[in-house]
Amino acid sequence: MIYYSQTESPIGSLILRSDGEALTGIYMTGVYLDAPSRPPRDLDRWVLDPSCEVLQKTASQLEEYFKGQRRDFDLPLHFDGTDFQKRAWHNLMEIGYGETRSYGEQARRIGNAKASRAVGLANGKNPIPIVVPCHRVIGANGSLTGFGGGIARKRWLLAHETRYMGGRTAVSQRELELPVHETVI
Repeated sequence: MIYYSQTESPIGSLILRSDGEALTGIYMTGVYLDAPSRPPRDLDRWVLDPSCEVLQKTASQLEEYFKGQRRDFDLPLHFDGTDFQKRAWHNLMEIGYGETRSYGEQARRIGNAKASRAVGLANGKNPIPIVVPCHRVIGANGSLTGFGGGIARKRWLLAHETRYMGGRTAVSQRELELPVHETVI
């Protein structure tokens, strides 16, 4: 059985998915600047259950994250993907709050320095964005590239973390200073 709930965030509505024991997905919905996002196609087969403990805990931790009160998530996670994708996704969780890493560096850290494109594809299929921080992976030249939720959301997430770190990331200031507007649904 697949359970879900919905929570609001500064980057739009988020649909949270669980198997009842672990968080299995986060979906960004609505239109946010350059990234119109749609709910999952099979949402009508899921069970709306805002009382699901995993979903409640996820919503609470996401709220703390967006308020700048949480840097690390403490949630049970379940990944459904290939072995390579799972290695890439687990590696994402090693990137610290407010830090960035290039796709090439991520590929080196999972043991295949020539797999930066494959890492990018795996990150693009990350079912649990934000909690599994694929937004922290950037181009080798510091540019913001690739994010399932759109570059504007990626920019917002990196700027948000930088703001609460009181520091800088490897992302260029120009990338972070582009205007971010309110969510339009």
